[in-house]
Amino acid sequence: MQDMFYQEKIDKVLRFGDVLRGYISTNPTIKEPILSLQDEGLNYKIDIEMPVYSVVLTPCCEIGDSVISLTPLVKVRGSFFKNPYFLEDLTRINRKMEPEQAYPPDEWEKMPPDEKQKRSEEGMGYASLECFIYEGNERFKKYTLREREIRYYMINFKNVYRIKCEKIKRPEKTKPEDASIMESKCLQLSVQTRAELRDKIAYYYSREPQEDKILLAD
Repeated sequence: MQDMFYQEKIDKVLRFGDVLRGYISTNPTIKEPILSLQDEGLNYKIDIEMPVYSVVLTPCCEIGDSVISLTPLVKVRGSFFKNPYFLEDLTRINRKMEPEQAYPPDEWEKMPPDEKQKRSEEGMGYASLECFIYEGNERFKKYTLREREIRYYMINFKNVYRIKCEKIKRPEKTKPEDASIMESKCLQLSVQTRAELRDKIAYYYSREPQEDKILLAD
């Protein structure tokens, strides 16, 4: 267990991992790549939503120049509660764990011996690589999941989008008229939690594909 998930005193600047409100999300969907504007039957759509909360995924030192990367804060998956290790504290998903802790006991027992041996030899690792859990907070609306009332929410590294806003500036360039940006900030991660988010998202993007491992080994 970590000591503190959120920082009590919120900085007057945007930080990596901050929880914000008041931002829209856009999700384009295409049937196939649009290689020419002359093509007939262009098939695409853009869904626009306004999540209650969003999370900053731009590194602290890169926030500014009217652009920021966000991802929606969404409800956690019901499947997480199948695992007793996660049931005790869902934020354990954010940190590395022993191979058998990443699975419900029945799934681990049913796993073929060779696969179980392989995972055991790999040692500590992450579960649900694309997910990072945000600890329940009184700001978050309660919801029921598998007959439990919770306030835990999560982000998915696959759902990142960009927002442009002229009020997003570096701290030294911020003016009084940019105050609405800070009014949109609701929660700030503690230094420890922000480091855990940074470590997991870095691992998510830095994994070496199996085909690359094979080529490099030749």
